[in-house]
Amino acid sequence: MKHTISVIVENKPGVLHRVSGLFSRRGFNIESLAVGTTEKPDVSRITIVAEGDDQTLEQIIKQLYKQIDVLKVFDLPADQAIERELALIKVHANDKTRQEVTQIVDMFQARVVDVAEDSLTIEVSAEKDKVENMQKLLEKFGIQELVRTGKIALQRGG
Repeated sequence: MKHTISVIVENKPGVLHRVSGLFSRRGFNIESLAVGTTEKPDVSRITIVAEGDDQTLEQIIKQLYKQIDVLKVFDLPADQAIERELALIKVHANDKTRQEVTQIVDMFQARVVDVAEDSLTIEVSAEKDKVENMQKLLEKFGIQELVRTGKIALQRGG
């Protein structure tokens, strides 16, 4: 079963290594990992998507709370979270294909962030499935480069 776990930590060197190490030692494969500072510059949020059973997840959460730099840990069920992924996709585009690529960009409410003579670089921020669907539609033009952030998530409501 896939789990999205949000870990609020002090923004210090070595914290990410210790947190991710707990997952690997317990046999959880980390599918996605995103880290960034929060509204407080001395606090970071680590969003981890990992696969494993509920009992193992419970043990990992207990172990995380034993880490000195961990402030808060919670499982984020998909129905209780707002989830997004960011991707930058550079595709081949020429005079013949540029309009069709732009139509796909508009359809996904993405945006073109760089225009070159033979390519367009597109930024898309959406749920994982939408990012993947856009990527599939752009493949026929030839993807030159692609980078994705992994999932970030916040709990819905107050």
